[in-house]
Amino acid sequence: MSLENHAEFKLSITKALGDQLAAALEELTPAPLAMGNILRLRPLPGVYQLYKGEDLVYVGKADKSLPQRVEKHFRKISGRRNISIEEMSFTCLYVDEDFGAVAPERLLINKHRGQGEVPWNYNGFGNNDPGKRRDTTVVEEKHFDRQYPIDLEYAFPDIVTVDGASEAESTLAKLLTIAKGFLPYVFRYESTKAFDEITVRLPAGPLTADEALRVISEHVPAPWQVTALPGYVIMYGKTEDYPSGMRYYRAGQVIDPAPDA
Repeated sequence: MSLENHAEFKLSITKALGDQLAAALEELTPAPLAMGNILRLRPLPGVYQLYKGEDLVYVGKADKSLPQRVEKHFRKISGRRNISIEEMSFTCLYVDEDFGAVAPERLLINKHRGQGEVPWNYNGFGNNDPGKRRDTTVVEEKHFDRQYPIDLEYAFPDIVTVDGASEAESTLAKLLTIAKGFLPYVFRYESTKAFDEITVRLPAGPLTADEALRVISEHVPAPWQVTALPGYVIMYGKTEDYPSGMRYYRAGQVIDPAPDA
């Protein structure tokens, strides 16, 4: 029998909350990551989980609107190679705004990380535009963008409608705006008023991302360059090689670096 009349007791409220969140999400059946299912969500804050096949790969939160946040992931994954949107499913839990102060997604991440899950929370999946300073960094093999690089064969919808004509005229500025809006990954470029004065002739019908970028590079003056990096596309007014560059578009010429370049 212990003769001590005092001891330590540690109350972990956050662990209890994390366990409750995880238990509530485990009761839900994952739905395919499809726009029909996303649009059925209510525009409320909450937490969500993404599954690739049977594996829980990512936990996130939406401060304002779950469907808006989940749709961003739908678009991102739709524009990637080595992965199909048909592999993906999700669950969501609406969370009271007052609960946001305890970072519910962090509680879930901590719980699932201890079980060897949610790898995408630690490999760059949730990042938006990483910023210009990251353009020249080497993308590591375990990074999401290296495992699932952008798909340059992604097909735009028919961005130009022409009655009975095979081509249409646009400005380079307009084409850049359209490309930025339709691409399911970041397209960051330096803008200039000169692009408003450059006329571009577009073929009718849908274009792939690669075809659109070729057209753009044909019309920007030297030394402008379009560069496809593992996770996004950039265009600046200088010719430059990047450590993780996948494809360069220079004056209409397409250059694919050697694998070990």
